[in-house]
Amino acid sequence: MLLQTAIYAVLAMIGLGLIFGFFISFANRKWAVEVDPRIHEVDEVLPKGQCGGCGYPGCMAYAEAVVTNPDVPPNLCAPGKEAVAQKVAEITGKKAVALETKIAFVRCSGTYGKAIRTGVYKGVKDCVSANILVGGDKGCTYGCLGYGTCVKVCMFDALKMSPEGIPVVNPDKCTGCGKCVTVCPRNIITLVKPEIMVKVNCNSRDKGAIVRKHCQAGCIGCGMCAKSCPYGAIVIDNFLAIVDHNICLEKCSDPVCMIKCPTKVLRPAIWGTVPGFEVKEEKV
Repeated sequence: MLLQTAIYAVLAMIGLGLIFGFFISFANRKWAVEVDPRIHEVDEVLPKGQCGGCGYPGCMAYAEAVVTNPDVPPNLCAPGKEAVAQKVAEITGKKAVALETKIAFVRCSGTYGKAIRTGVYKGVKDCVSANILVGGDKGCTYGCLGYGTCVKVCMFDALKMSPEGIPVVNPDKCTGCGKCVTVCPRNIITLVKPEIMVKVNCNSRDKGAIVRKHCQAGCIGCGMCAKSCPYGAIVIDNFLAIVDHNICLEKCSDPVCMIKCPTKVLRPAIWGTVPGFEVKEEKV
């Protein structure tokens, strides 16, 4: 009797499974959503960095958008550069406009030897966390905290923390995806053309006296650089020198602004070095 009951139970379960399977199969065919095969083709050619630099949450999301939305251009993948843009354009039938190559620039020269620390931070070694706790442990509230959050989020190994406490960008590996830009709690990192001649290695908007108090290498807003530039490529905005790199590249062949800068915060755009250590690293 027990054996017969068990057999009936098994048969009932098998029958129910077949019935439900039939309905699921029918529903799948009836309401199936057609997926454009080009979406997977585009996803295959993308570099899979999942950086979000295109404005979409991952490569597949961008692939779907660029295939299905006629207003989404095929050149939004900064890591893929022109080669990927051309492939995406071919798959989608769109026209690829050349992307302007840019790389990350860390606007701070406040190394351990030049920037004053106001305390000892013993929390999580993360810039965002440190910044939340009374603005971190650095005297300059605009300066790099040096805990390497930007380094951790870089999927292309283009950022390394230097012994001096400032992240260094490898221009050969940086794709300009902008992930480090968005994660920095103090907005220190920006994207610039790799061919620029002059870098303003400071992010401070404090007055000169306050800058001097906290950092030996900060911009004091004296305006000497702006006065010395014959092309008007430099302005002082909220006590910080701002360089118009387009004017600088187009007209200037001898940037005297760097010579006039009393704190040497304006330095040659030598990549892969900590500001103030360019000559030393060139000799090595």
